Amino acid sequence: MRALREHGALSRAEICERVKLSRTTTSEITSDLLERRAIVAVRQSETTGRGRPAERLAIDPEAGLAIGIDFRHGQVRIAVADASHEIVANGKQEYPTNTTWADRAKIAFTLLESLQEKTGVHYDSLNAIGIGFPGPFSEKGSRLALGRDQKDTTAVEGASELLALFRARFDAPVTIDNNARLAGLGEAIWGSEGGAPKHLLYVRLDQGVGGALVVDGSLATGAFGYAGEIGHSAALHHNSRPCRCGKRGCLETIASVPAVLDACAERGLELDGLEGIEHAAATGDPILGTVLHEVGDAVGRVLGGLAVVVDPSEIVIGGALMTVAPQILDFAKVAIRYQLLPIPEANPVVRAAVLGDDAGARGAIAAVLRRSSLLERYAVQA
Repeated sequence: MRALREHGALSRAEICERVKLSRTTTSEITSDLLERRAIVAVRQSETTGRGRPAERLAIDPEAGLAIGIDFRHGQVRIAVADASHEIVANGKQEYPTNTTWADRAKIAFTLLESLQEKTGVHYDSLNAIGIGFPGPFSEKGSRLALGRDQKDTTAVEGASELLALFRARFDAPVTIDNNARLAGLGEAIWGSEGGAPKHLLYVRLDQGVGGALVVDGSLATGAFGYAGEIGHSAALHHNSRPCRCGKRGCLETIASVPAVLDACAERGLELDGLEGIEHAAATGDPILGTVLHEVGDAVGRVLGGLAVVVDPSEIVIGGALMTVAPQILDFAKVAIRYQLLPIPEANPVVRAAVLGDDAGARGAIAAVLRRSSLLERYAVQA
């Protein structure tokens, strides 16, 4: 059951491989679970050989739903999955960036109702809700520092307000965490070929810069709950651009969307948001090309340095900026390779994220399912 919750539909042979049981024992257990309707046959896998295609098994989709919600900069994304890990509904809705958290919750409720009408999905069998929250956030923290002499409780108050509103609306447990960390979890579970990696380092380049770290099969949250804040790692010396955290030279001051727009403007190239970056990247604008090289180099140096410490099997770069300017990956790879130890077997796979904009929502679903080995030590609030 844990293997099916983690990976979705599997053949009996794949189950044998993952749970390390004999074919006979696996067959006995799966036959019993099928008879009890705990699992079901969901589809047939293709085969090029003789005989019948291998049957694939999954947790009964009717066992319940999980909702993943990612409150991103200016929009909310929602994904709804059944117990077999199939996404049965998804959508997004934009809103002004100054929208209150109460109004953002209302927008999410309206979107959920719209998805219900369009797809026929119902929330009567809802098991849990996972919410991705933007910016540095920890359930253990009491306030977010935005400067050396200034404290701001906006993050904590916003998260608390969302929790209260969703718990009042739905009769189900609610989990909330940093959305970039959840996006990294989604990539670890659904984005990798050949199963979830035991060691993964993830960075999300968006309006801000965040990340996630999977160590020894578990999503790291850290002693105080802020693990993964790669955006506030030092990428340049202390005399560089000031960051909203109060320091200077943070990766976020180089590799976020606003930072790229500012760097281009300083060089005489005015771009209109992500659309402008995408067009300039596609047409090979030399000014943007120089800026993207600087972005990739900074990202690669930070990730490469971290990789020497945590020894990941995969390094994943995602986010809206990466989507519109994929050249960043090649520049980052060069810097990462330079930072790594000169040991052939200690070279991680470096790739772009594959889940797209719904990675955070998918990761939120994974967090609330709480059944994979990646989540055994994942500290959740429910």
